[in-house]
Parts: sequence; C-alpha cells; structure tokens
Amino acid sequence: MYSLLCGFCITASKKITFLAFYNMDIKTIKNIPISTVMSRLGFCIIRTNDSSLWYKSPFRNEMTASFKVDSKKNLYYDFGEGKGGNVFDLIMRIKDCNFKEALHFLRNEYDSFSFHQTQSDIELKKKENQQSYEIDQIKPLANFILIEYLKSRKLNIELCKIYLVEVYYQLNNKQYFGIGFKNDSGGTEIRNKYVKLCLGKKWYTSIKNKSNQLIVLESWSDFISLLMLFSKTENQFDFIILNSLSMLNKLDTVYEEYEKVFLALDNDEAGTKATQKQLEILGAKCTDIRYLYNNGSKDLNDYLLRNY
Repeated sequence: MYSLLCGFCITASKKITFLAFYNMDIKTIKNIPISTVMSRLGFCIIRTNDSSLWYKSPFRNEMTASFKVDSKKNLYYDFGEGKGGNVFDLIMRIKDCNFKEALHFLRNEYDSFSFHQTQSDIELKKKENQQSYEIDQIKPLANFILIEYLKSRKLNIELCKIYLVEVYYQLNNKQYFGIGFKNDSGGTEIRNKYVKLCLGKKWYTSIKNKSNQLIVLESWSDFISLLMLFSKTENQFDFIILNSLSMLNKLDTVYEEYEKVFLALDNDEAGTKATQKQLEILGAKCTDIRYLYNNGSKDLNDYLLRNY
C-alpha cells in the first residue's frame, strides 16, 4: 500500500510540475512583445505616439496605418476590424489557426523572437528605419507556396510568371521569401500571405508599350486582374503601378507623355479623394474608370474574387 501511495505521489508530483511548467511557458510566451513578432514577420512601424506603435494592417491593403500596438500592455487593436487581443490572438488571426497551433508556432520561434524587454518607442522606430536587407536569390516564379497564394487571389499563374518573380532575402539576418515585383528605382515590392513590404526605395513601376494612353493602378494584383478581365489592354496601353497611393504625386511629368490618362484606383475614401484631385488637375485628359468594378468591390482584384 505504501509503495502504491508513493507511486501515486510521484506521478501526481510530476503532473503538477508539468502543469506548472506548461502554464509558466504560456505566460512567458504571452509576454513576447507584439512589436517583435510584427518585425519578425516583416511588418514595419509607420509611426509612434507615446506607448502606441502604429502599423499598416497585416489583414488588408491600406494607405493609413490603422493597426495599433500598445507596447506597455502588449496588446494590439485593429481599428479597421474593431478587433484586438494579445500575441496569441494575433498569431491565430494572421495564420488562421487555433490556440494550440499558435502556441506551437510561438514556442518554435522562441529563440528568433528573443525575449528582450520592449525597447522605447523611439528606439523601436529607429531600429525599424534602419532595417538591413540582402537579396540572396531571384528566381522565376515556381514556389508552390507562392503560387498557391496567387491562386487564392484567383490570378492567372502564366500571366504572373511574366511580371512577377520569387525573391529569397534576408531582413535583419533572418531569411524569408516572397513574390517580387520591381519598381523603377530598383526597389522590389515583396508580398506573400503574411507580408507586404518594399526592399529598397519605394517607387512606382512603369510598363510601356509605346502607347499614348496610360492606365494608373495601385497594385500589381490589380494590374494582373485588369489583364485577365480585359485582355486587349495588355498591348494597347502603357501602365503605371503605384505600389503605394503616395506615389501618385510623383507622376506630374509622366502625364505629359500621354494624351489620355485612365485612373483605376481603389474604391475607398483615399482612392476617391486621390481620383478627384487628379481629375481636377488633368481635366478632360483624365478619366475615372472605376465604374468597371464599382459593384461594392474595393479594387480590381476584389472584383475578380467576387465575380469569377
């Protein structure tokens, strides 16, 4: 009887020790700075305000940062969705997984997330602005994961292979890969399921076919979508892909080369304001063609997703 009781006590003790370790492990992981996770996943701080760190949301395309991280409370809040939470909630949302899978991911990334105390807002901002990168390899588009991402956007893979590449790169000594799209200043727009960033200088991308008519779009996914929806446009027009709506104010001298300018910007507040401003500046030379996808769709790729 004594030996049985001793065995039970040892087993119970091991169980208690395991549970204590498990709970402590969760508590430790929960304290990983969300700002560190965001940086590790390739998202950059746009601005800081006291303990608030602002990012462009990882869940949608946007011009104005609406994703806030409270560096003191280590919580995030996405104003675009009206949702927020802790680091587990963030990983579950980004990776579309359950708590157990999020815990497994964060445990596996324990060393790379480095559990240093959260730096001051100014130090974090400075660090983000000084990110170092190195492109290891650029290859024709073939990576299964990247192709699956493009398929999820309903984009024609053969068209994508003409204009896009796959890029393997290092950011702050961590290795990543993504879809690459070159801009006219030598920078490379990088996209995958979790990340959207630019390696090098942010600028627009021009595609020329010796046309006197220009179509301006916000993103390469809209450009590919346009070619799929209206295939004859590919060789009949020149194109500017902004890569960021802020690049629109860089096109003053570009417009001088064209008789007609067609704007295919996003159907949101920022896109509407930008379109209206260009219409006022360019007058009859400029046409808003968002009526092509003005059925509740945000942009051309959204229209493609909704209707095909």
